[in-house]
Amino acid sequence: MEGNLDCGRAGEAIAAEYLRLKGYRIIERNCRAGRGEIDIIALDGNCLVFVEVKTRRGDRFGGAAQAVDRRKILSMRRTAARVLSSGRCPRRAEEHRLDVVTLDLDPGGGGMRLRHLRGVI
Repeated sequence: MEGNLDCGRAGEAIAAEYLRLKGYRIIERNCRAGRGEIDIIALDGNCLVFVEVKTRRGDRFGGAAQAVDRRKILSMRRTAARVLSSGRCPRRAEEHRLDVVTLDLDPGGGGMRLRHLRGVI
């Protein structure tokens, strides 16, 4: 289990750096609200972005994108709504959206595939 936790933390760090290099300003990581957690909250211009990060080693149980199902998206929406209503967000954010960053790692150490899905509905 700890290997999965380490893999997830590494994936979140890679995703945060990727977003930073794309011009996003990271506001908070691992933000808890109620029962849910948002992996990354960032500003993309005047848009507040709630980001779910999924990392997978190999495709034995499906790729990272397959792990973000309808139930996970509903959970993200509820958690994002709690964060928005809490007043913890920057006042200058004019809009908000949900994004997903997936990382599929080659278990043989041959690299990774990162995908950024913007505006997940």
